[in-house]
This record gives sequence, C-alpha cells and structure tokens, in this order.
Amino acid sequence: MKKEEIIEEFRRCGALLEGHFILSSGLHSNKYLQCALALSDPIRAKKLSSALGKKIRESFDQEIELVVSPAMGGLIIGHEVASYLNVPFVFLEREDGDFRLRRGFSIPPKTSCLMVEDVVTTGLSSREAIKVIKDFQASVVGEACLIDRSNGNANIGVKLISLISFDIPTYKGDDLPKDLEVIPAIKPGSRNL
Repeated sequence: MKKEEIIEEFRRCGALLEGHFILSSGLHSNKYLQCALALSDPIRAKKLSSALGKKIRESFDQEIELVVSPAMGGLIIGHEVASYLNVPFVFLEREDGDFRLRRGFSIPPKTSCLMVEDVVTTGLSSREAIKVIKDFQASVVGEACLIDRSNGNANIGVKLISLISFDIPTYKGDDLPKDLEVIPAIKPGSRNL
C-alpha cells in the first residue's frame, strides 16, 4: 500500500482526527490517529496488517517466534500481524502504571520477539515494553508499527519499521501554538487506563 492510500483509509473511516489532543507521551498535537477506529473494520485491519506483515518479512532477517504488543493500542494490529506471520501473540497491560504480562501469558527465555504497536510518537511506550520483554531474557528482533509519527526520530533501541512515517508536529504543553491554545484539549490515549 502506498502512503496516500493508507492516509485515505484513515480519513475515510474518520480515524484521522483534527483538534487539540494530548498524546500518551504528554505532548500536544493538532492531529490524532485513532488506529482502533481504523482497525475496527476486519477487512481494513486485514489489509493494513497484511501490508505491514509484508514489510516486516522484507525488513527483518531474524526469525520471529512471538509478537508482543502493548495494550490498548497494539492489541488489534499485534494480533493481526501475528496471524499474518503465523506466530503466537501476547500483550502487555499497565498495572500501577507499568507494563506487565498478565492473563497467564509468558515469554520464554531466548524467544525472538517482534514488538508491534499502532503508533509511535516519542518511543516511550516502546522502550517500556521492550524492557519487559528483555526482563524475560528474550530478544527483541525489532519493532513494527502502522504509523511512525516521529518521522524516524524516535529512539527505541531497536530497528523500527512502519507502514508509513507521518510528520505531525507535536508540542510541549507550555509551548503551544496560538491556534491550539484556544481549543480545549482531549486526551484520547490509553496510557492512564
């Protein structure tokens, strides 16, 4: 899929939102990508995950034995990518603010894992999730995401590939442009659930 096609998929289903948003990273933005909405249609989810899965196969030489995703944003895309790659899938959940494996999930030592998320902005959630994987003495082959909002600038400590890089400006709360200052902020992310 080409970048324009992917952006159009998000626009068509109302998943590319405009306004004033506080991202999970704490940064502010005038655009928000609601990947859960884009992935709520199984046909669209299959189309996007297949395109990402193909890119994963082309980008990573190492065997991938397990896909790991952070909840909430990574659940659907992680599961779909795992299905495309024909490997098991587990997800991390926040408990007292930290990612943990729950629900009987485990990551065996020395397992080659691929982290899959919906959107990467600063890479904070990615680094937190990767640390959990490494705490289980597993290896992280890399990370894949639908959208890289950092435009390649997020440092997550492993190779990051995305279906598309999207250059959407972000701002610190004390350095907002005037047009955002007058719009009430919405916090749609799941970091504090």
